[in-house]
Amino acid sequence: QVQLVESGGGLVQAGGSLRLSCAASGRTLSDLCMGWLRQAPGKEREFVADITWNGGRTYYAGSVKGRFTISRDNAKNTVYLQMNSLKPEDTAVYYCAASRSVCSDFLHEYDYWGQGTQVTVSS
Repeated sequence: QVQLVESGGGLVQAGGSLRLSCAASGRTLSDLCMGWLRQAPGKEREFVADITWNGGRTYYAGSVKGRFTISRDNAKNTVYLQMNSLKPEDTAVYYCAASRSVCSDFLHEYDYWGQGTQVTVSS
């Protein structure tokens, strides 16, 4: 019902920046919570950030607060994750996801997923 297409991943040095994009299509997004999650090699899936389409309320994991910014462009049906001051521990596959539940600052149920984009931060 909802299709999510991610882009923007790549290789960056520690301290650098990347911006990830998630283009959504298929239905109205106004009732969805949009989120970014990541999974590093050999580690569990981790919550990164959430945002509501209605009002743009944001939520962040403590590990990225102050460095990452989630935003959305309603006209383009696109969600962004601006990542600054990147650290090697940020290396992971980053997934865009959508949930019909309320947004939160921790991992919760997501109903739709993008394909993932690799972010690698070198030291």
